[in-house]
Amino acid sequence: MTHPQTAPYRRIGEMIPWCAIAAGLLGFVAVAAHRLYAAASTLGDDLIGLALTTFGLGGLAILVWRARLVLAYRPVSAPPENDLPSLTVVVPAFNEGRQLYDTVASIAASDYPKARLHVVVVDDGSDDDTGLWALRSARDFGAIAVRCPVNRGKRHALYEGFARARGDVIVTVDSDSEVTRDTLRNLVAPLVADPEVGAVAGVVRVLNRKGAIARMLDVSFTYAFDFIRASESVLGAVVCCPGALSAYRRSEIELVKDRWLKQRIFGRPANIGEDRALTNLMLRRGLRVVFQSNAAVLTKVPTHYRGLWRMLLRWARSNIRETMVLGGFVFRRFRRQGRTPIRVLFVHHAIGLALAGLAFPATIAAIVLHPVVLVWLAFASLLTASVPAAVYAFRRQSRGSGWAFGWGLLSTFALSWVTPFALLTPHRTGWLTRTPAQQGVTGGVPRSLPRETTVEAGSNPATGLAG
Repeated sequence: MTHPQTAPYRRIGEMIPWCAIAAGLLGFVAVAAHRLYAAASTLGDDLIGLALTTFGLGGLAILVWRARLVLAYRPVSAPPENDLPSLTVVVPAFNEGRQLYDTVASIAASDYPKARLHVVVVDDGSDDDTGLWALRSARDFGAIAVRCPVNRGKRHALYEGFARARGDVIVTVDSDSEVTRDTLRNLVAPLVADPEVGAVAGVVRVLNRKGAIARMLDVSFTYAFDFIRASESVLGAVVCCPGALSAYRRSEIELVKDRWLKQRIFGRPANIGEDRALTNLMLRRGLRVVFQSNAAVLTKVPTHYRGLWRMLLRWARSNIRETMVLGGFVFRRFRRQGRTPIRVLFVHHAIGLALAGLAFPATIAAIVLHPVVLVWLAFASLLTASVPAAVYAFRRQSRGSGWAFGWGLLSTFALSWVTPFALLTPHRTGWLTRTPAQQGVTGGVPRSLPRETTVEAGSNPATGLAG
């Protein structure tokens, strides 16, 4: 068994191979960039080359800055039991089936005082047996089960849960996710410790970690949370609290929930990106939004390419929309201090989105004219992937971190079209990964289940009426 005092050194040792690979690739790409820049200069494109070089160096500087912030990051320790607030966990569900029951079971098994823990399950008009599993959750775990008459989207389902929430804190958990025993206790810790914290993002891991895509996503999630959100947390500026696991002050939710529900983008109801939109509202109110690396949720992810690109496309559209919303107030005096770092990150991210849209057609043209560009792209993707690989090796384990390089290649050659397409279609609001149940698979909703129900502990699950 590894001695606790030597564990950090062992992890650093595990990172050395990836750092060596990154250094080699960096040298190779530097030479290639120099050659390309020289070629661009001979064509009179000095300004473009200078702009790209400046953005690249700026990105490298921000990467180093983020790394320093991550080294300074520490999760807040869980408070004593007597200081734990009362909370309500809201679980929205649509055509989730049995997994909904397992999700509620994991919440009920939490190491959290039962008298201060309430669960509201909202079945958003499912046409499979999700409603029955919601009722069973009410019977077995004392949850409140709400069945909406028609499917109106996750935002409306969450709103129904917010309306029935009790206590000081509201926690959201996706119906395809499961929390660990100490998740809730750790998640609420920043809200107890700092009154200026309005929202807390948990860390998302992969539940169905089987197959290449799921393993790649596990590495990608580790980088997105343990590096990106950890660095943002030091600034109190996490820009997205994931729907899979987040906590909010109920008093703050009450102030913004109606505006959040009625949000419109490009003249249409904003029925995607509800988690990012709610985070923006917290930031806009001048509150700190932080991350807890010791509050984990395991969530199901796509295991095939079709499901993967659909999920990423929905995320990309939400990212573009809410980046625009963030840009509407980030340059104002929206908080008392710490505005400049958030603005720097916003500008870099916005430029990156724009360049992603411009680079895609240019890259396709370059590949057609000079197929050797494929080689440079491959090396560039491997270079970029070395950072997530190192983060995974340090935070999780060296074994499995190599999947980061597979993710880098997949992102470059099979998913690079997602952001450009999202930039062209940000007005589309389709969920993409949630569809009605196939006819004959689940048999639909039994006739004995009412289409609109609210069930509390002690009710009769056969009739759906509160007792």
